[in-house]
Amino acid sequence: MLTTNPFDDDKLREECGIFGVSGNDSAAALVALGLHALQHRGQEAAGITSFDGRNFHTHRAMGHVAGNFDRDDVIRSLPGPVAAGHVRYATTGDTAIRNVQPLYAELQSGGFAVAHNGNLSNAAKLRRELVRRGAIFQSTSDTEVIIHLVATSSYRTLLDRFIDALKQIEGAYSLIVMTPEGMIACRDPLGIRPLVMGRLDDAVIFASESVAFDVVGAEFERAVEPGELVIVQGDQIRSIKPFAPMSPRPCIFEWVYFSRPDSIVDEQSVYDVRKAIGAELAREAPVDADLVIPVPDSGVPAAIGYAQESGIPFELGIIRSHYVGRTFIQPGDKVRHLGVKLKHNANRALIQGKRVILVDDSIVRGTTSLKIVQMMREAGAAEVHMRIASPPTRHSCFYGVDTPERAKLLAAKLDLGGMTDFIHADSLAFVSIDGLYKALGEMGRADVRPKYCDACFTGDYPTTLTDQDEVEQVDQFAMLAERVERVN
Repeated sequence: MLTTNPFDDDKLREECGIFGVSGNDSAAALVALGLHALQHRGQEAAGITSFDGRNFHTHRAMGHVAGNFDRDDVIRSLPGPVAAGHVRYATTGDTAIRNVQPLYAELQSGGFAVAHNGNLSNAAKLRRELVRRGAIFQSTSDTEVIIHLVATSSYRTLLDRFIDALKQIEGAYSLIVMTPEGMIACRDPLGIRPLVMGRLDDAVIFASESVAFDVVGAEFERAVEPGELVIVQGDQIRSIKPFAPMSPRPCIFEWVYFSRPDSIVDEQSVYDVRKAIGAELAREAPVDADLVIPVPDSGVPAAIGYAQESGIPFELGIIRSHYVGRTFIQPGDKVRHLGVKLKHNANRALIQGKRVILVDDSIVRGTTSLKIVQMMREAGAAEVHMRIASPPTRHSCFYGVDTPERAKLLAAKLDLGGMTDFIHADSLAFVSIDGLYKALGEMGRADVRPKYCDACFTGDYPTTLTDQDEVEQVDQFAMLAERVERVN
């Protein structure tokens, strides 16, 4: 199976989305609806676990929410007033049903289910230590490390065991946990990954994005704060903060690409921020042209902002078909080349003879931008200028985003001129890191204490990277050994 979408194979991909309900007799049905709204955060697999007061029930499946959780028999198999769900795009662990979340285990204290958005940057080290102590892992997911840490903790209460586990992990996480005692929602001390809390009548709801509340008719209440645990037991809700206070560093890419534009992230409209990024880009990198064209769909808000600020008309120069499936069997290179036009096609009558500005959210490997520029050339564009609503992506992410290794990132290999030549554009420009911060209402990026995690642009990682550091040490040792061998 190969994607027919030429703009989907070269994007940074969020790992997953999570959604939980406590206190509604139709909890599983609500979770299924919420996961539909979060489908963009993970399209490989989906799962829901419910609790009926005595037993846990789980249904997990590969593929989209639709087709797996829109059947009455599936929802009826998930009874109870408490449920949590997960949509997955793997960044750690292989694509297999054993890695589909929520993960579930029977502990001494009873059932324990966990749905995780993020990535633990010391999971490999912890896993080795747990295996040495006798732990038997059923998946290759980093999330299972949390279950084993809870199971082996020496603390007495389940909550204390869970906190003990959290204090041993590093990296990024938003978690929804289900136990016989209730539901726990928490966010890592830096708040790298998002998590919000809402209400539907007497029910408490948690989600990766506020847009999921709109789908089920819930009211947004607030964001779960960095380092906060929200514990729901029946109609009782309490909040604890067991970690030392830290300056939050939420992922800046939530505003650039990951979140849906109709979401509110940390009290800011994603749509408004993306328009502001486009306006900032127009001020920083103007160009004389006839049309501003978004790369669908993620480039649309920034392109609107660019057009409004520059005074150049906004037009839909790339038309997307909404009636093509995500995948298509393609028997050869020629058919595959034709297949990409099934989903996106240039609006030739509009583009012919025009100087166009293409606005996209990011450049990763550069292969997508090359295809888009080529599409515009073939449609008769006189000039093709590319404007990117984020700074150059020069570094890999280790916090739950599927990023190519650094050697495959175009901006890590080439300077601006080299990148422009690679994608065959007449010009190329990125919004500056200060411009990105300004669009978010900041004066710029503070060198001493930036407000966001922007490591993919700057290389400034806000946590230690234990597993990655070990990999780099092994690689350095191997390179040294190879040099010595060549000398000898």
